[in-house]
Amino acid sequence: MPIDVYDPAALEPGTLRIIPIGGLGEIGRNMTSFEIDGKILIVDCGVLFPEEHQPGVDLILPDFGPIRDRLDDILGVVLTHGHEDHIGAVPYLLRLRQDIPLIGSGLTLAFIEAKLKEHKITPYTLQVKEGQKERLGPFNLEFVAVNHSIPDALAVAIKTAGGTVLHTGDFKMDQLPLDGRLTDLREFARLGTEGVDLFLVDSTNADVPGFTPTERSIGPVLDDVIARAPRRVIVASFSSHVHRVQQVLDAAHANGRRVALLGRSMVRNMTIAADLGYLTVPDGVLVDFKKAGNIPDDKIVYMSTGSQGEPMAVLSRMVNQDHQVEVGHGDTVILASSLIPGNENAVYRIIDGLTKLGAAVVHKGNAKVHVSGHAAAGELTYCYNILKPKNVLPVHGEYRHLVANAKLAVETGVPEANVLLAEDGTVIDLRDGVARKVGQLDIGYVYVDGSTVGEITEADLKDRRTLAEEGFISIIIVVDAQTGKVIVGPEIHAKGFAEDDSVFDAVRPRIVAALAEAAENGVRDSFALQQIVRRTVGRWVNTAFRRRPMIVPLVIEA
Repeated sequence: MPIDVYDPAALEPGTLRIIPIGGLGEIGRNMTSFEIDGKILIVDCGVLFPEEHQPGVDLILPDFGPIRDRLDDILGVVLTHGHEDHIGAVPYLLRLRQDIPLIGSGLTLAFIEAKLKEHKITPYTLQVKEGQKERLGPFNLEFVAVNHSIPDALAVAIKTAGGTVLHTGDFKMDQLPLDGRLTDLREFARLGTEGVDLFLVDSTNADVPGFTPTERSIGPVLDDVIARAPRRVIVASFSSHVHRVQQVLDAAHANGRRVALLGRSMVRNMTIAADLGYLTVPDGVLVDFKKAGNIPDDKIVYMSTGSQGEPMAVLSRMVNQDHQVEVGHGDTVILASSLIPGNENAVYRIIDGLTKLGAAVVHKGNAKVHVSGHAAAGELTYCYNILKPKNVLPVHGEYRHLVANAKLAVETGVPEANVLLAEDGTVIDLRDGVARKVGQLDIGYVYVDGSTVGEITEADLKDRRTLAEEGFISIIIVVDAQTGKVIVGPEIHAKGFAEDDSVFDAVRPRIVAALAEAAENGVRDSFALQQIVRRTVGRWVNTAFRRRPMIVPLVIEA
């Protein structure tokens, strides 16, 4: 159902305006704009990974439309943690203005600095940690420790004349975290006592009952799987999942195996994490991939990317037998990550492909090799009861997650009228403890395709899907410029149509007849003649073959 687009009124002094630019109704592209008294603060700037119906697309960015003409008013970008869906679009924002300050924890900034180096951008950064307070113009920021599936995640409290907002980023409440860093509920309680006017809260697991299991519960399972594996072990995970890599290193070491890291992003991120002390590497356990082939099969673990079935990632290349590591009988592959919605088919194809090659595939569906990084319903309920926020804006999740989160807020006593279900581009004003929707911007997806950004449209993607699913028919005709009579052709060629070109013999007389009729009616415009050819061929193909291929006619006047 199309959304009702309408522009907000001018922002009044002392009112805080919040615009979710991405991350609502989707898992990814997380980005939110906060504006007061002419100054803007951004929280997160992430990417969304394409689905099967977006062929050829590499990344999907937030639509910078609401801030593109206000770049000089941006005081900084707060990055809550180092996952791609929260930092991946930063290089594209800094292409518009390179000196926008980036604010985040040590690991988060290290990850984004390494990414920006590849884009030849040296950012201005401000490193912060939990408990720290910073002032950026009209924004007073307080940072709170939260745990997630990556170390050093932070929630941020944003205090302004318009009110206080608490943005959780992605978080959960693991009571036995691997790094001992708990989500700081005491700080949440303090902020709640002082008064939280608007709570922006992670919704990804809001429809999951109970509590998210602890990361620590994964270690023994990985250890058991690796101990029983007869040959090589290949573990696939996100390239930024430091905790999971730590558990793999520990399990491999305990079982007398070495570990080789595969994938450029995996090597880069884990090198950074080890250098900064977030990853503890047992002595002698890591081995360079080039030397891993000399190690016996029952003494090696490969830690790779590609757990989401990404076409160019290591695991997909293994399935396509386009990688130096050739998966075979006796190998064990562990998919140590959750399924991002929309990636299910790609992941199941990976599982099938690996199984066909003879590997034993261990995944979340048949073993406890992954736990989520997001708070489930029980944890969210605790947060609402601790904070007692005046208003709630569920963020980070598909629409069903936002609705489930909204219901939890209402169950804990937040008035239903104060729980705002929003979409990307919804404009919300906060003042005197009242949050209300005041506008809806028309913002969409921005596609990265190779070196092009924002040039690919939905129409282009529709054409690509048509080419992939229905095929392509070209028709070349030369007509007399004076009489409109066909001189040469029609020459018809097809690709991806699964039929011999001779089948088009039946439609050639129809094309000639349609053009003759057009000539009698005085039609001479080549574009109009091409449309006549397209309709004639389209109707015939649809009737004869129940197909809707892309039809490209070319009518040349001579």
